Amino acid sequence: MNTVVAQLLDALGSAVSTDPIELDSCRLDKSGHVSASAPLAIVNAASIDDVQATMRIATETGTPVVVRGAGTGLAGAAIASDGEIVLSTLRMTRILEISQDDELAVVEPGVINGDLNAALVAKGLWFTPDPASRAISTVGGNIATNAGGLLCAKYGVTREAVLGLKVVLADGRLLTLGHRTVKGVTGLDLVALMIGSEGTLGVIVEATVKVRRLPTGTPATIGAYFGTVEDAARAAAVMTTSGLQPALMELLDPRAMERIAEFLGATVRAESFLLVQFDGREAAEEAVAALAVIRSLGGEATLTANAEEANALIALRRAFHPALEARGTVLIEDVCVPRSTLPAMFHAIEEIRDRFGVDIVTVAHAGDGNLHPNFVFEGTEVPAAVWEAADAMFQAALRLGGTLTGEHGVGILKKRWLRDELGDAQVELQRNIKRVFDPSGILNPGKVFSAGNDVSTAHGMRAALTE
Repeated sequence: MNTVVAQLLDALGSAVSTDPIELDSCRLDKSGHVSASAPLAIVNAASIDDVQATMRIATETGTPVVVRGAGTGLAGAAIASDGEIVLSTLRMTRILEISQDDELAVVEPGVINGDLNAALVAKGLWFTPDPASRAISTVGGNIATNAGGLLCAKYGVTREAVLGLKVVLADGRLLTLGHRTVKGVTGLDLVALMIGSEGTLGVIVEATVKVRRLPTGTPATIGAYFGTVEDAARAAAVMTTSGLQPALMELLDPRAMERIAEFLGATVRAESFLLVQFDGREAAEEAVAALAVIRSLGGEATLTANAEEANALIALRRAFHPALEARGTVLIEDVCVPRSTLPAMFHAIEEIRDRFGVDIVTVAHAGDGNLHPNFVFEGTEVPAAVWEAADAMFQAALRLGGTLTGEHGVGILKKRWLRDELGDAQVELQRNIKRVFDPSGILNPGKVFSAGNDVSTAHGMRAALTE
């Protein structure tokens, strides 16, 4: 028996698994990439003590560790391979506290996003981060990737909802970071540093998160069609500069609507579709103003306060990914640009699609400029033309003042392009920060900050058929 596995079994007993099927499941996440081989073992941690014991053994033996939650990530950050320990936090599922007076909750990292909100709603509260995977993704995973979602334009990404963290370092030490107070500026903000660190700095074992009172009033929802995706994007930008603040504003290009119509077997116009929803006491008034903006810019729109009709419109957006998955392998991408340049980014994607002859279908969180161009292809290998098109797309986003990723993270998938955005000096600075937290480099090696551009790793992963 491997000596590392023997030590894990001796310290943690039945929490350790070497079952081949379980090990194999850790070779992939929702990014569509698969590692070349299975990891050494899985530790199903149920407590902070379990995490600390695992990290102490890993440090003593120099064994790499990949922290994993539900495996819903889209950048390959939670993928494990040969010789690595998978440290799973899925059994750490306790909601430790809900405080109505302080509007906060204290949770373990394995709590499912949707389960937290189910517990909060009975108290009239709400955890606002709303990733598309909220029914299956964990709060710890949301924090590790700084997850976004449909409601970010009004309520912010996960970073805006985290007050404090407990984190186990690579050597097993436990840090308590942040605070429970609304304000807190003592020392450097290590909580913000941990959020979005993709398992490279430490293991999140507890989180104190902000919660809000549930919005009052009846939501008002608009479904609008435009002749071109650039016109729809322009309308979205004008709405936000007009002082309107939708809770949700999603934009789907004509190809997306064609696929959704086919998938749902529904009659849906194959034009650009802008979905807008307002909540709170001023929802009706804001929606009427938004409707005027949309119509002034050539959109054909309907406004409803009926819950069933609103759900039918939102169902079109929710069907986007299933509709593409029904057609083949999907590489889900993620770039973000200033909202004023959203029309230009859509135009760039159309030009790239034509230039490289690849199938790109795009949805955008139009309220915050976050686009998800999806590459659809046949087979399990990502074609060279797709990578070339992706490179052109990332460069276009950077030229427009944007960023390589708005919410998915870097992981394996985007580390090749990290220097293009950050530059040599900042990449080296960030590597040095990692060395402070993880001097032996055992936490999630090969992800985000691996030495050099390491193109072979980014391109050497095999794409899996999206489930």
